[in-house]
Amino acid sequence: MNEFKLAITENCGGLLKKSVLMYQLHSWNPSILRKVFCYCSGSVGLANTKLCSSAISAVAKSAIYGSNKCLNEFAKSGRIHDAQKLFESMPERDEFTWNSMISGCAELGKLVEARKLFDQAPSKSAITWSALISGYCRYGYEIEGFQLFWLMQHEGHKPSQFTLGSVLRICSIKGLLSKGEQIHGYAIKTNLDANVFVITGLIDMYAKCLQVMEAEVLFEMMPDGRNHVTWTAMINGYSVNGDASKAIGCFKGMRDEGIGANQYTFPAVLSACGTNSNIRFGVQVHSCVVRGGFEANVFVQSALVDMYAKCGDLDNAKQAIDRMEVDTAASWNSLMVGYVRNGLEDEALFLFKVMHQRTMGLDEFTYPSVLNCLTSKQNVKIGKSVHCLVIKSGFQGFKLICNALVDMYAKQGDLYSAFEVFNNMPDKDVISWTSAVTGYAHNGFHEEALEFFCKMRISGIEPDQIVTSSILSSCSELALLELGQQLHASSLKSGLGLFLSVNNSLLAMYAKCGCLKEANRVFNSMPIRNVMTWTALIVGCAQNGKGKESLQLYDEMIQSGTKPDFITFIGLLFACSHAGLVEQGRLYFESMVNVYGITPGPDHYASMIYLLGRSGKMQEAEKLLDEMLVGPNATVWKALLAACRVHGNEDLAKRAALALFELTPQDAVPYIILSNIYSSAGKWEEAAAVRKLMRSRSVIKEPGYSWLEMNGKVHKFLSEDRSHPKAKEIYHKIDDVIKLIKEAGYVPDMNFALHDINEEGKELGLAYHSEKLAVAFGLLYLPQGAPIRIYKNIRVCGDCHSAMKFISKIFNQHIILRDSNCFHHFLVGICSCGDYY
Repeated sequence: MNEFKLAITENCGGLLKKSVLMYQLHSWNPSILRKVFCYCSGSVGLANTKLCSSAISAVAKSAIYGSNKCLNEFAKSGRIHDAQKLFESMPERDEFTWNSMISGCAELGKLVEARKLFDQAPSKSAITWSALISGYCRYGYEIEGFQLFWLMQHEGHKPSQFTLGSVLRICSIKGLLSKGEQIHGYAIKTNLDANVFVITGLIDMYAKCLQVMEAEVLFEMMPDGRNHVTWTAMINGYSVNGDASKAIGCFKGMRDEGIGANQYTFPAVLSACGTNSNIRFGVQVHSCVVRGGFEANVFVQSALVDMYAKCGDLDNAKQAIDRMEVDTAASWNSLMVGYVRNGLEDEALFLFKVMHQRTMGLDEFTYPSVLNCLTSKQNVKIGKSVHCLVIKSGFQGFKLICNALVDMYAKQGDLYSAFEVFNNMPDKDVISWTSAVTGYAHNGFHEEALEFFCKMRISGIEPDQIVTSSILSSCSELALLELGQQLHASSLKSGLGLFLSVNNSLLAMYAKCGCLKEANRVFNSMPIRNVMTWTALIVGCAQNGKGKESLQLYDEMIQSGTKPDFITFIGLLFACSHAGLVEQGRLYFESMVNVYGITPGPDHYASMIYLLGRSGKMQEAEKLLDEMLVGPNATVWKALLAACRVHGNEDLAKRAALALFELTPQDAVPYIILSNIYSSAGKWEEAAAVRKLMRSRSVIKEPGYSWLEMNGKVHKFLSEDRSHPKAKEIYHKIDDVIKLIKEAGYVPDMNFALHDINEEGKELGLAYHSEKLAVAFGLLYLPQGAPIRIYKNIRVCGDCHSAMKFISKIFNQHIILRDSNCFHHFLVGICSCGDYY
């Protein structure tokens, strides 16, 4: 004020000019300015109030402009508290003032404040509505966002391309395909479907809603006006939908049109390269990254690490991490996953320790990676330590981590901890249930796996290809053909039959249930086969007494270009050992080492030793045992002991049995076999001594039993057991059967009556073996002509094997008997094993 008093003698125009200047410099409010103007007017004798009023109005507008500019800068830079103070001090506000505040609050997630300002705004334009809608959509409040979107139109405001972009973004994030299609329809009606910004949003929405064909059509319909954002949306769309080849092709097209890629494009195409393991093109993209100056971008760097790790080039992945100025959990997670995939669990664990030491900020993707590498290390202590860290860091409620914990504990055999985590999960998805079901199956609890699978279906969770493959494996182990057939039908209806893993499991299930025709039908229908496919059928043929067919399949496999693996040779040698093909077995054993560089494992040695021993070449079998590169395990000694049983080699049998007594002291099998060898030789005192040793060590023999499935129910039989509801009819039937087959030439083999009792007692004991009771039940109650499928937990005895051949001939019945070793198909008096079992 004093400055104006000193300038009182100046003309009115000059004084008015100075008033405006001082207002702008000192942010005087309009009331002070009005006093200044009145003082000036009176001092120079001016009476033109109209001029004074106009000047005040002009200055006020200039003041709002300046304040709005400052307010907008505060809001955009996130200084919302400063913006709020300025907003409250402003005596006059226009539409821009309100829109700036609403937009600033909405962008920072202060949606309550934004809505309050929106409701208080004296007037609302399309920009005002769009600012609030954008905020709700940005933070995932799709219900409120769409309500405002429809209300905006009801109030007579036309949404702009930016409004549509906001609602399309929430459709992309939330997978709201139906809502996205409605927005698409609105865009067509309002001619906004020609706008590049809207089309890009639609492409992104359709792609992320897994409707990539619709996205592709929109992309192809706009040959002009495509910018780097549009191309990036399409590349990312292909990548998200698993079509890595098209993503790479789209990137090439983008480059051909001269469109420059940026920090959002490179991660999408690098992800596609990783998915396809296309490291050659990935290296070329890396060159583009360097030339474009994006190598320092943290998102691009993380994508490079991920690409190299997925392609198995861990050295370059490590170099890419070392070049990063800022460590990110995402890039380290990618490298850790790469180590795990390549079997380098120790390196993955070391990486996790470094991340923890650097306090890098472990996230919900870090823990699953380290837990996955612990599944094969069988170290529960480390797993529990990681679990404690999960709880301390507050991640125990994350579904992804809980699923990994269930899987880790289950694969380490700690089912109690696995199901403790599972039962405490508030929200379980298909992966949670799959981890639990496969956990049971992985640990040999196949009945529990089936029960849990039923609970999963009751809870409304649809099975995926992983749990379907796992439960089919349980059906294989339990020989539940009917359930396996139901799963086969279900997989075809749901489309899971397209997965290679499901087809492989189906093939193995049919083969292990003795259904080679069905197994071959699955094999022939498969468009893609891998080494597991061929191996499953090779092993299946071998187990079903088709050893020569197994070897023929192997030749076809080699001709197809499929390379055999460790398991393939186990199947081949098994086929040779159960068909007496000694020379072929030797050739395969040698080629495994000399041609394919596969080091023989205990299972390979076991098959070769059994093959040689079963063929009477006991000295060669013993020599191979002594020349093993690794110490023989229980499987090898059991193979030698089984060969000794065939030829009655007591000395070598004793050596094998003593080794097994040390390795597996609680396993009843070596005690029983050695005792039976002595009993067969009539050495009852030695047999009794072995039985006494067994009792002194509290070794419990699993009772031999047989079972068959009929109408969804399993019927179980123990030798000389009369607990079955139809026991009376069954025993009458078996007596009739024994009488008929005796008339046809059957003679009970007393060598398998291994108790020192009279001849009549031995014969009755043989007549009521569990498999004979099972076949009598099948003859009584199964439909005429249906095969009788019997499963036995131990090897079939020689007497029962002989009896089955007679029964199949007399009753014209196909009998399929699976014992602990292989399948026996009895038909017209002949067994598929050729009596070589």
